[in-house]
Amino acid sequence: MTTPDLDLTVTKPGRHPLFDRALALDARLFRAVAARRGRGARPAPPGPGGGADPGAVWLAAAAALAASRTPRARRAATRGLASTALSSLAVRALGSRAVRRPRPVLAPFPLLRRLRPVTSSVPSGRAARAAAFAAGVALESPAWGAVTAPVAGSVALARVRTGAHFPSEILAGAAVGVGAAFALRGLVPTRGQTTPPARPRAEVPALLEGDGLVLVANTSSGTAERARALRDALPRAEVVECAPDDVCAELEKAAARARVLGVCGGDGTVNTAARVALRFGVPLAVLPGGTLNHFAYDLGVEDVRDLARALRQGDAVRVDVGRYSCGDRHGVFLNTCSVGVYPELVRERERWSHRIGGWPAGVLAVLRVLRADRHPLEAEFRGRRRPLWLLFAGNGTYHRMGLAPGRRVDLADGQLDVRVVHGGRRPAVRLLAAALAGPLTRSPVHAAVQVKRLRLDHVAPGTLLAYDGEVTEVEGRVTLEKLPGALTVYRPITGY
Repeated sequence: MTTPDLDLTVTKPGRHPLFDRALALDARLFRAVAARRGRGARPAPPGPGGGADPGAVWLAAAAALAASRTPRARRAATRGLASTALSSLAVRALGSRAVRRPRPVLAPFPLLRRLRPVTSSVPSGRAARAAAFAAGVALESPAWGAVTAPVAGSVALARVRTGAHFPSEILAGAAVGVGAAFALRGLVPTRGQTTPPARPRAEVPALLEGDGLVLVANTSSGTAERARALRDALPRAEVVECAPDDVCAELEKAAARARVLGVCGGDGTVNTAARVALRFGVPLAVLPGGTLNHFAYDLGVEDVRDLARALRQGDAVRVDVGRYSCGDRHGVFLNTCSVGVYPELVRERERWSHRIGGWPAGVLAVLRVLRADRHPLEAEFRGRRRPLWLLFAGNGTYHRMGLAPGRRVDLADGQLDVRVVHGGRRPAVRLLAAALAGPLTRSPVHAAVQVKRLRLDHVAPGTLLAYDGEVTEVEGRVTLEKLPGALTVYRPITGY
């Protein structure tokens, strides 16, 4: 005959006095909680600290973080949930099955506060999940971590108040949860770990209240809210909102009178601003306002707070700029430049986006281009012409960090990151395989090399070239090269 209510509050003397003293202290703390009967008439809480499944609590917390619509909060929510899942696996694999400590006796607790779990109690699984979520969020965003920590603490402490765990078991669970969050960070680095190096530093004015900053915001990117937030953070800054067709003209007007040229929009708008800043010789301040914002995010600027801090402190760096040339036509790119199937995808997407929306247009463009089953390019190698599906050149080397997607960690490395997807049989399958393989993969259809300059000869008339999401036609000889450290850009260097 067995009973689930084994009395563990009195320990028997053993061969390890320190361990016995620790257990005795654990038991005294447990009885002290049981002696607090001020709330004893209340039943065990049905929420995360009581008998209910707390998974919904962390899902709701993650949804609340994601609702803030900032990249940092979304990453924090994702990391929190992933850390929670990893901590659950750790508790099951290494904790409860390896340490067979029975649950504490429920006799000291008021009847309505008792829980009767039957599993082993070391460590506390719910404390582990609570600590994992809070630690995961804090590793990505310390501010949001400070918000979630009290909730996680209340969940963990409630397990003692309901008699489900000894205090030491809560601490053990918390240690497992925090460890899971740090283990996940080792696999998938946080944004702070992959912050681009603060070099080469540039001498720029510190705008304490934004005096001298003229920021042009592309209204088609939904930037009104961010522009207002910047005006609140830097009250003396001038903000000009305009339609897409007027962006270039307004940027040139702004650059003529500004100490610092600012821009808020997507990568295409930022590309236009960079071209104007280079021509007028003024530093650039980028506030992400588009869908992807590759350049701003790789630079380390994610929101108004990041940009305002950089402007107030006068923190800026010089970054490389890519340039393409074709006859008397030339342009710059901050992210990527490509020829082949990708420009065709961009052209098809733009053709349909105003009718059915951006994402549906992107899916339709992929289907139409892949079904064409043809090779947009040909390359000559050792006297033999070979089909190509895609030639991609990145402004800076793209890396894969752990399990995270590829991104740049150095915007001033002086390299063009050239990637090629070869043609051949079943080109659509080859293209998708190369895309899924990742930026550092060497596969039979995917080749990569880092160079400072690249020349393409005998490009067929009407060939499409895409740069930072914009598309143009090229023919004959096309040259891609780097302009090392050509552009000065504000970015936060301290405070990560």
